[in-house]
Amino acid sequence: MDYIPKNPLTVLGNFKDPEQIDKSAEVLHYYTPEQFLAYITIAHDTAVTCVDWGYYVFFNIAFYTGARKGEINALKWSDIEGNIMHIRRSISQKVKGDDIETPPKNKSSYRDLQIPEPLIKILSEHKKRQQETSKLFSEEYRICGGERPLRDTSIENKNKAFAKTADLPHIRIHDFRHTHASLLVNEGINIQEIARRLGHADVQMTWNTYSHLYPREEERAVEILNKISLI
Repeated sequence: MDYIPKNPLTVLGNFKDPEQIDKSAEVLHYYTPEQFLAYITIAHDTAVTCVDWGYYVFFNIAFYTGARKGEINALKWSDIEGNIMHIRRSISQKVKGDDIETPPKNKSSYRDLQIPEPLIKILSEHKKRQQETSKLFSEEYRICGGERPLRDTSIENKNKAFAKTADLPHIRIHDFRHTHASLLVNEGINIQEIARRLGHADVQMTWNTYSHLYPREEERAVEILNKISLI
């Protein structure tokens, strides 16, 4: 209409695929293993009812597997086979309290994760607890919640309370994925395995997000090259 000389939206450039946006410049928030132990100790010590234990189990699953909130909420006991956790679905909670079960975020989000021994023990104890407290228990029970998943708002309220009591900074539920990934990165785990555990569609996204956490290995690389000489 000639009211302005040019379209201001042109400065924004093309739309970007969310999976391809460079995350490396963002500040990651996560707990160190020591901080998580302080956090989860509070969750353990304040658990009284079976529902309380559900929150304790939720945050342990988040830490030990790096699964998304919706994936954890959707987990059923039938998804556990020995030491393998099958992630096959996700749950989205609506304002009115409805639960919408959907497939995982992408094809790569369908994944089988080997469960660490500490989490196996926690899950085993929690399953016995649910079996003892509910006559309706079945293998289709939600691991965290029972007949229906824990509510998102309640999970976040517990998250804030545990952090405050443990005198720790508050991090988002999603940041427990960063906590899981940063722990593996600092132990030198291959970036492809981290991407697989997180269910990322593209390993480049994982690299963009966590590459700066990898320890510098320039000195070690040069040390290896120094050993190769004809002189």
